[in-house]
Amino acid sequence: MPDGPTAKRRHKRSNFGFLLIDVINPLDFPEASRMQKFVPPMMRVLRHLKERCRRAGVPVIYVNDNFGRWRSDLDQTVEYCIDTKSRGSNMSQRLRPEPDDYFVLKPKHSGFFGTALETLLQSIGVRQLIITGIATTSCILATAFDAHMRGYRLFVPRDGTIANTAQEKRVALKLMTNYLKADTRLASKIAFYSARKLRIS
Repeated sequence: MPDGPTAKRRHKRSNFGFLLIDVINPLDFPEASRMQKFVPPMMRVLRHLKERCRRAGVPVIYVNDNFGRWRSDLDQTVEYCIDTKSRGSNMSQRLRPEPDDYFVLKPKHSGFFGTALETLLQSIGVRQLIITGIATTSCILATAFDAHMRGYRLFVPRDGTIANTAQEKRVALKLMTNYLKADTRLASKIAFYSARKLRIS
């Protein structure tokens, strides 16, 4: 196949993939008011981690709910979530995808269910996933279980996800640590030599 615009944007192969789950989000579900106070610190962590991933050549992959909007695409989903009337508009605006980021729409909790995520990860060569976003007890947990079953090594930085309460988050992280062998150290402790080599401190 000849080179074209798509080929030019193809990401180099990487051992690592950085997943941001449901961070493009209107936060209009009933429990969102409880987790609202956790959004700003998570947002700062994810912006910093994303920048470090981009510098190291680690692909940034948004895995996002379609919010039941079955006719929506990436642009429509982003625009819907950054609407100024939305509780999640600031987060969606600050964490919105850049042109060379990947974006996968999911219909259910797991990023792997009914999506092309696994095919995308295989095409890049990813074997280790950094999973972040909303919410630790549901979509993060479901995606981590499915990733573990597929043999991925998991990093779920504990300051890079949020849940309804701190206690619920701790329980979910402990489950992932004990049963999925997930590494839940702080995002700042994850450093990259390159897209193929990780340094953990």
